[in-house]
Amino acid sequence: MITRRRLLLATGATVLSMTTGKLFARDDIIPLWPEDPPGGGGPSGLLRVSANGSWSNIVSPAIQRFRPENPNGEAVLIAAGGGYKWIGMGREAWPVARWLNANGYTAYVLSYRLPGEKWQAGHLAPLQDAQRAIRLVRSFERKVHVLGFSAGGHLLGMAAARPDFDSYPAQDPLDEVVPKVDSVGLIYPVITLEAPYQHTNTHLMMVGKNATPAEEANWSVQNFVTHNYPPTFLAQAEDDHTSNPYNTELMRDTCRRMRVPVELIELSSGGHGFGLGKAGTPAALWDQAYTRWLDHLG
Repeated sequence: MITRRRLLLATGATVLSMTTGKLFARDDIIPLWPEDPPGGGGPSGLLRVSANGSWSNIVSPAIQRFRPENPNGEAVLIAAGGGYKWIGMGREAWPVARWLNANGYTAYVLSYRLPGEKWQAGHLAPLQDAQRAIRLVRSFERKVHVLGFSAGGHLLGMAAARPDFDSYPAQDPLDEVVPKVDSVGLIYPVITLEAPYQHTNTHLMMVGKNATPAEEANWSVQNFVTHNYPPTFLAQAEDDHTSNPYNTELMRDTCRRMRVPVELIELSSGGHGFGLGKAGTPAALWDQAYTRWLDHLG
């Protein structure tokens, strides 16, 4: 029987070659789970890759490692967005990973399970993957930062807020590691699923159309921020019509109330899903601010 892990190791480098123009060694693709993910289930067949490099049909969740020429000893785990319906690798994750490499950071790109793809764990599946990924990266690296975009921001924001939450039964000794991170970067993130901010795909995929207020609150990041939350960097365009700018303002205000160091970069334009941003536009201003912020963390 070919397990998901073996299938990924056999085909992952080919998929990356087709979608990024670069052939990765198998060492650069690290499956999250020793065999099938917790609970089992899930899709079958090949990974689906859209014309713009977005992934779905995530059969084998994994992290992809991007190594810099001159590593600074720190790592960033990246989760791209896509409303938990797909993962924006081509427009968000890979360009950001290469840019971080140029600044000395080892980058790990997370391909997480999507809750609508028949996993038995349902809406817990992506959080399980995020916690496992943090544990894996922590086993390799001295410092681990996380950087999430849109729904990926919701995912990593939640994972950073709930390191003590056991989202799955321990699979092996790695799961004894508490999945804490050193900092959190959230770029145009979805933070709250509570009224009146219930129109996002993140809300639809994580709690559904008929969610109760309690269910919405239980998947809203701000409700789990304590004084132990990691230092936080936020960036969002004022004209974002997908993730209302209230999300980042709410996160900033919550961090301030809990005395968590926080910085918010407000961009005059850029909409949603701009990734690194086009050179010369306001949306391109956040990346250098982010690395300066990381440098100041020490």
